[in-house]
Amino acid sequence: MPDTGWLWALFTVIAAAAQTVRNATQRELTAKLGTVGATHVRFLFGFPFALVFLAGVMVVLGQGLPRPPLIYWPWVAVGALAQIAATALMLAAMNDRSFVVVYAYIKTEPVQAALFGLVFLGDAVTPAMAAAILIATTGVVIMALKPGTAMDVRATLLGLAAGAMFALSAVGYRGAILGLEVPSYIMAATFTLAVGLLLQSALLSLYLWLRDPGVLGAIVRAWRPSLFAGFMGALASQFWFLALALATAASVRTLALVEVLFAQGISRFVFKQATTAREVLGIVLIVVGVVVLLWAP
Repeated sequence: MPDTGWLWALFTVIAAAAQTVRNATQRELTAKLGTVGATHVRFLFGFPFALVFLAGVMVVLGQGLPRPPLIYWPWVAVGALAQIAATALMLAAMNDRSFVVVYAYIKTEPVQAALFGLVFLGDAVTPAMAAAILIATTGVVIMALKPGTAMDVRATLLGLAAGAMFALSAVGYRGAILGLEVPSYIMAATFTLAVGLLLQSALLSLYLWLRDPGVLGAIVRAWRPSLFAGFMGALASQFWFLALALATAASVRTLALVEVLFAQGISRFVFKQATTAREVLGIVLIVVGVVVLLWAP
C-alpha cells in the first residue's frame, strides 16, 4: 500500500459531503418516484458517471481494464447485494413510527464494520480505534434518540440489521478492491465502483420491471433531477471507494459520521432550526471520536 498519509480521511470527508447533497436531492425525488424509485436513481444514473470516471482513470494512468481474479467476484457481489439489502431494510423502516430508533441503530455501522473487517479481512482494530468508534457512535445515537422516544424491538432489529448490511457492504467492497491486486489503488477503486453499480442497476431495474414497471417510466421522465442525483451519488461512491482502498472499513465508516454534522449544519444555518443541548452533546462526542480516530496509531 502506498504511503498516502491522511489522504483516506480527505476522501472520506469529500464523500460524506457529496452524499449529504445526494440525500437532499433524493428526498425531492421521493415525492415523484416513491422510495424505491428514488433509491434506484443513485444506481441507474450513477452508473454512466462511473464509466466516465473509469475512462478518465484509464487515460490518465495509461492503463487498460484490470483482469479480476476469481476471488474478486464474490467480494464485489457481497458489497453490491448487501448495499441493496441495507437500503431495503431502511425503506421498510421509513413506514415505521419508530424510524428515529431505526436510524440510531443503523449508525452502529462502524462498530459492526470493525467486527466484519477483523473477521473477514483481518483488519486490525487498535484500542484507540475501538475507543474512537464507540465514542463517535454514542454521539450519533444520543442525537437520534430524542427524549420520550419509545423503544421498539422491531425497530431495533431493523436498525441493527440495516447497519450490519451497510457494514458488510463496505467490507465486501474493500475486499474486492484489495483482491483486484493492481498497482494503482485509484484504478482498483474506480473499476470496482463501475462493476458494483452495473450489478445494482441491473438487479433493481429487473425488480422494478417485474413489480412496478410504471416506476421505470417515471424515472426516465424525471431524468433531469435524476441525472444530478446520480452524479452526486457516483461522486460520493468514488471517494468512498478510494478511502476504502487506503483504510479499514471501520475507520472510513467512523469518519463518515461527519455526515451527521453536515446535516446538523444545514438544519441550523439553512433551515434556522435551534440546536438542543442533547444535540450539542452528540456533536461533541462525534468530534472527539473523529479526533481520536485520526490520531489513533
